[in-house]
Amino acid sequence: MHSPHDPYVRVRGAREHNLKDVRVDIPRDTLTVFTGVSGSGKSSLAFGTIYAEAQRRYFESVAPYARRLIHQVGAPAVGEITGLPPAVSLEQRRSAPGSRSSVGTVTTLSNSLRMLFSRAGDYPPGAERLDSDSFSPNTAVGACPECHGLGRIHRTDEGLLVPDPSLSIREGAIAAWPGAWQGKNLRDVLDALGYDVDRPWRELDAKDREWILFTDEQPVVTVHPVRDAGRIQRPYQGTYMSARHYVLHTFADTKSRSLRAKAERFLTSAPCPVCGGSRLRPEAMAVTFAGRTIAELAGLPLSVLAEVLEGADGEETARVLTADLLARIGTVTELGLGYLSLDRTAPTLSSGELQRLRMATQLRSGLFGVVYVLDEPSAGLHPADTEALLGVLGRLKEAGNSVFVVEHQMDVVRRADWLVDVGPLAGEHGGRVLHSGPPEGLAEVPESATRRFLFPEAGPGAAPVREKRAPSGWIRLTGVERHNVRGVDAAFPLGVFTAVTGVSGSGKSTLVGQVLAGALADREAGEEPVAGDRYCATATGLEAVDRLVQVDQKPIGRTPRSNLATYTGLFDTVRKLFARTEKARGRGYGAGRFSFNVSGGRCETCQGEGFVSVELLFLPSTYAPCPDCHGARYNPETLEVTLEGLTIAQVLDLTVESAAEFFSGTPAAERPLRTLLDVGLGYLRLGQPATELSGGEAQRIKLAAELQRTRRGHTLYLLDEPTTGLHPADVEVLMRQLHALVDAGNTVVVVEHDMAVVAGADHVVDMGPEGGDRGGRIVAAGTPEEVAKSAGSRTAPYLAKALRR
Repeated sequence: MHSPHDPYVRVRGAREHNLKDVRVDIPRDTLTVFTGVSGSGKSSLAFGTIYAEAQRRYFESVAPYARRLIHQVGAPAVGEITGLPPAVSLEQRRSAPGSRSSVGTVTTLSNSLRMLFSRAGDYPPGAERLDSDSFSPNTAVGACPECHGLGRIHRTDEGLLVPDPSLSIREGAIAAWPGAWQGKNLRDVLDALGYDVDRPWRELDAKDREWILFTDEQPVVTVHPVRDAGRIQRPYQGTYMSARHYVLHTFADTKSRSLRAKAERFLTSAPCPVCGGSRLRPEAMAVTFAGRTIAELAGLPLSVLAEVLEGADGEETARVLTADLLARIGTVTELGLGYLSLDRTAPTLSSGELQRLRMATQLRSGLFGVVYVLDEPSAGLHPADTEALLGVLGRLKEAGNSVFVVEHQMDVVRRADWLVDVGPLAGEHGGRVLHSGPPEGLAEVPESATRRFLFPEAGPGAAPVREKRAPSGWIRLTGVERHNVRGVDAAFPLGVFTAVTGVSGSGKSTLVGQVLAGALADREAGEEPVAGDRYCATATGLEAVDRLVQVDQKPIGRTPRSNLATYTGLFDTVRKLFARTEKARGRGYGAGRFSFNVSGGRCETCQGEGFVSVELLFLPSTYAPCPDCHGARYNPETLEVTLEGLTIAQVLDLTVESAAEFFSGTPAAERPLRTLLDVGLGYLRLGQPATELSGGEAQRIKLAAELQRTRRGHTLYLLDEPTTGLHPADVEVLMRQLHALVDAGNTVVVVEHDMAVVAGADHVVDMGPEGGDRGGRIVAAGTPEEVAKSAGSRTAPYLAKALRR
């Protein structure tokens, strides 16, 4: 045994995922960076082994109740780990926060501000003190009764819901209803309720039309579906939901961006007439601090809010509370997020902004003697903001903590005390520790994929310089007004590769992901762009684009049921191949038998999940392997059918790379696998649950799904930081793909912080100069060389350095 004062975390025999019996010693109280190509095993070591073991020990220490669950949750596959302190994980959470979540709730700064108003606010004469809940729009006591704390009233009317009254309900008069089965169900329910679904809408009785569109009743009736396409369908109980109820419900609750956007088309939105958009009851709005209401303070950028609080004077209680608030706001502004306001909603933040907000919250918790395990804290950061991040990581370390970081940004790697490089390649070709020691020692490890990027002078440099391409046309947007982008005219060249750069919060995602995408989406939907409708006055040149493909980092699925194979359509092919085998035909098994999403072939204990959920008191629920199928997802009978010696469960366990060999000669399977290899995802397993994929992986899967389509016409690809989570060697692979799309006559526009990518672009649009109110302008535009010389640009010096490499 090592002494309790051993200054190292010592890992012996780590075998999680692809780790090959790894042994490694990492000094505590250091900033240690884990590097390696995507899928090399660095996250399996940092999160899957070190953090998982620290968490398991924490469970063991809490209570006998939790101990019973440990054997269900399962310990990481590791021989032993010594010298391990408790750990805190800050992963880039994959979950998208709800619309009521905001900067204030994520950082808990809202709680402190509400406390300040409750205890030290100026109340009108005779008013009684309110508790802090009364200042929250998310509680029953605080929310404005008219808009239920949302700040806006969403209304709809017959003209919006039924744009063409000459159609009957069966012909789709109620445009707001969902498509496919759900819409047919609502129509069948109306028919069963005795409404005429075949008369033109305008001929129906006014009171019937009113009920169909606006009723709050939800009657349940027995529906006898009409036989369609020869399938006999059984009667079922159908529930009616009015068009207004459906639209409002979808708008408020759906996590799907496209469904929400569709619902929004049938709504008019206006500030709530009662609270004026403040979301609060009048009693709370009557209380002020420093002469302002809580809604006014929550709407200020944090850097301005700090100035207001500093200038406020008050008695002792107010001073203590403002001091705490100021200290906590300080950390958020230090991480380059001073442009955010407390009332900014969480869904409008990028994943990098969210992770840094969570980091700021951790920093103030004052813990010491713990291991912080961070997942690419530089993701979504402009090189100018990386300095501040390094300062914050340094402070966590100085407070007596160990900071373990999975990172691809070489500027962060250079500043580490210790470097653990995992590889050399992905999946089965990785899983070994190539170097564990001070960063400069990596220069002596030729097989490391990281080495040539950390020491560019040592080996061949970055990708070869390509000839700049000339635009085939331009899309021009004038008078852009959205968030902090005000009165801007922007031009995007067609037929070339454009990078949009700028510090966090400068307006890049707004300009590209909302305004440019919105203008193109409207045109695709056949809608004439209404001036001002999609946040710009005019948009010209759109007709040259036949198709818009927007590839973002939103998860490809929210449950372990969604995976690589289901998303790319590969699973359909695989199931058909199994159904064609002699054994399957002999037993009468169709393709459905090999799906883990429907009963029949799947294991019923876990319903084909492979996992059962273990609920833990006070802790997030965890998944444990299913006690019956042990993670295989299928019942024993289904697993008796094999395809060239492999069961369906074993096929799902193949990596993309192995599967490409296994299915060579089957074109329908080869195509999706080839595109996944092309975007550098050869290391992922076919059945890997979507919940385990990073934002960058999800984005590349979407790109692969796109690349396998037969393309016709001019496509414009919009990507939001496609290099997030990618090792520089993988970035080169991805860039070859994106440049090939341009060479084939398409347009690619990326929002990007990786200067190597920007240096290789044909055109650069740099936004800034800062974030928030001090950003939102186009500072420079032109070739990378031209932008690198621009005096007012924060990007220029970093781009100039990349061009010299």
